[in-house]
Amino acid sequence: MSWFDWIAQTTQAQSARSRILNDPYYRFQSLAELQLAASLGIKIDVNRASVDDWLRLPGLSIHQARTLTELTQSGVPLHALEDIAAVLNLPLQRLQPLAPVLLFCYYDDTSLHTIQPVDANTAALEQLTRIPTVDLYLARLIIQYRPYRNLPHLQRRLSLSSELTAQLLHYLKF
Repeated sequence: MSWFDWIAQTTQAQSARSRILNDPYYRFQSLAELQLAASLGIKIDVNRASVDDWLRLPGLSIHQARTLTELTQSGVPLHALEDIAAVLNLPLQRLQPLAPVLLFCYYDDTSLHTIQPVDANTAALEQLTRIPTVDLYLARLIIQYRPYRNLPHLQRRLSLSSELTAQLLHYLKF
């Protein structure tokens, strides 16, 4: 390898490293980048991953990412790589290279410390008033102006402050 090739490779590796560390939505372009991300401590929590998180993985389609996200958000936990393979109807060997960045965490949904987000589009008045900072007036407004696409849409429709919206962030889903 020539000196110029070595410099080019080193510069390219540093550039990939920088993108991986600084862009939380950076899509790994290859298994080598995925291995680099794993060595940098990048992990994707399988049971809390968003569509964007799944799309970081090379070879996963938007349809597959949505399927996995929909399933975990509905309360179905994924315990191992074999579960992901079964959901996607793929051979385990196809997913094995993704394992270094996948993290299988488990959550106790019955714990008092676990926030159970409620769907802003379907929650009853009683459910909404159990959310900290949501009084009866705000709960009625939320119900009155349904449906909402997402939290920014709810914020705009109800003219909520950024502080209140930030407080609702983990308590509402759409």
